[in-house]
Amino acid sequence: MRPLFSILSLAVAALWSSVLPTIAQVSVTQEHNHLSRDGLYVDSAFTPSAAANVARDLNFNGTISGNVYAQPLYIENGPGGVSMVIVVTESNNVYALDSLTGTVIWQRNIGPPVTAGLPCGNINPLGVTGTPVLDLASRSLFFDAMIDGATKKHFIYSLNVDTGATNPGWPVDVNATATYNGMTFTSLVQNERAALGLVNGVVYVPYSGHNGDCGTYHGWVIGVPINNPSSVTAWATRAVGGGIWGHGGVASDGTNMFVVTGNTFNTGGTWSGGEAIIRLQGGPIFSGNPADYWVPTNWLSLDNGDTDLGGCGAVLIDVPGGTPSQLVLALGKDGNAYLLNRNNLGGIIAPVASANVDGVIRGQSAAAYRTNQGTYFVFRAGSSAISAYKITATNPPAIAPAWSVSQSGQGSPWVTTTDGTNNVIVWVAGSDSGGDQRLHGYNGDTGAVVYAGGGANELMTNTRKWNTGIVARGRIYFAADNKVYSFKVPGGTPTPTPTATPTATPVPTPTPTPTLTPTPTPTATPISQCTVPNFIGVRLNRAQSIWSNAGFTTRVTTVGPGGHGITSQSLPAGYAGSCTTTTITLTAR
Repeated sequence: MRPLFSILSLAVAALWSSVLPTIAQVSVTQEHNHLSRDGLYVDSAFTPSAAANVARDLNFNGTISGNVYAQPLYIENGPGGVSMVIVVTESNNVYALDSLTGTVIWQRNIGPPVTAGLPCGNINPLGVTGTPVLDLASRSLFFDAMIDGATKKHFIYSLNVDTGATNPGWPVDVNATATYNGMTFTSLVQNERAALGLVNGVVYVPYSGHNGDCGTYHGWVIGVPINNPSSVTAWATRAVGGGIWGHGGVASDGTNMFVVTGNTFNTGGTWSGGEAIIRLQGGPIFSGNPADYWVPTNWLSLDNGDTDLGGCGAVLIDVPGGTPSQLVLALGKDGNAYLLNRNNLGGIIAPVASANVDGVIRGQSAAAYRTNQGTYFVFRAGSSAISAYKITATNPPAIAPAWSVSQSGQGSPWVTTTDGTNNVIVWVAGSDSGGDQRLHGYNGDTGAVVYAGGGANELMTNTRKWNTGIVARGRIYFAADNKVYSFKVPGGTPTPTPTATPTATPVPTPTPTPTLTPTPTPTATPISQCTVPNFIGVRLNRAQSIWSNAGFTTRVTTVGPGGHGITSQSLPAGYAGSCTTTTITLTAR
């Protein structure tokens, strides 16, 4: 085999690059895919016909240990070139799973979770709850964990995403480092349910209280520079309460951060940070200027009724042709949707637009998308429906009903589109005890059913409320207690089309390379020799999948030491414009 390897290795790069200049890289690094928190995924595989036939990959293992409230993440080019799904659990376990097989690449337990001794709450054990964030440049994963001990504490961690090792200078002890206006952070009464954000080299961690509103908790945002974790900056609500509860957590336009707070206590009628959309400058720094906060005029009534404005994380939405066009959405427990000019929030005033959109909205992430029929946001209305509303391109914009479908459960929606505006499908899981534990898909313009949950194999178990799925390379991943599920479209996994610009235009988005598609050649002049990519160092199952997705047939002839294998790859006639059907055997070493 060695002589064959030597002959082929020199020619591999030239042929492969002529057919596929670069394989586009895909990563899901944060809650709802973008800093805008729009939940939009561009993947050419998710046509309506393919989506209607989504099936669970029964060969995907996905076994983990612990309850899961956080969205999974996805990153490519891990150890051995393998793409990874990153999952965190309430048992303080962190996993990197092979994205195709679901087997564990590495795992870490970062300390005992809290199982007793909290003043209130409904999450037990309590470990990692909020969705982490990834930094691609440093290959680092950031998350908050509650660690048990003589003093129960929140710690902010940074791990090497390829090995699971703790990065130097981490974790950050939040009790010891976070102060604001004379207040000191007290982990015992704080919970970290909402997603982290990473903006301009600073990781932002939002905090609420525990279920039951016990103790003197506050809404906090802690900022930690990823290259200098000893320098911690914080902001907190002045009054007790004002937690940041929504699953979406910290949103950003690429410069400023946006959070939505809940009800506060004992304010004496003076607004003190609760029931608000807060815009924070880098740090975080809060100016206190009306341009940097919005509060409904009935905030005190909302406070007294425990009717949080922050029933959902902030979502940044752009509406071309609208005035203003750059908006931020809040969905409250009062059942209302509110739109604000995110460049000038305005203080305690009427919103740009508002509408009663049914149901009691709490704890979730909403999503946003655009089609040729308009700009939409979509959310779960209580535990009985998925509802979409249009935002009109007018002066000022208005909120108009689009569609609503009956859907049990309490999962948060996300959205696929084949190119940014076409074939839009809204996805949601019927999660938690009141749901059907199945995946569902709806036409983004009409609400018509695209995917009705599948058959017996597609049933999930022990999914948690408010959680949301992700999309990468023709697959949907959804994390539940002790299990990550993988669903895939039929016919392989094409490389996605270039990612659409996120809903909030200031957010920078890397430009992926073109879709991985063999060049069609109606007629070809055969040549005497073909060369093919060499998957040296890549595990057999990964190599097989890449070949299959590129249009080759794959047959395993031998499996060698360490999972490396000998495979026979048959090139289709005419591939690359010149190859006849040729069998070439490669040995991975």
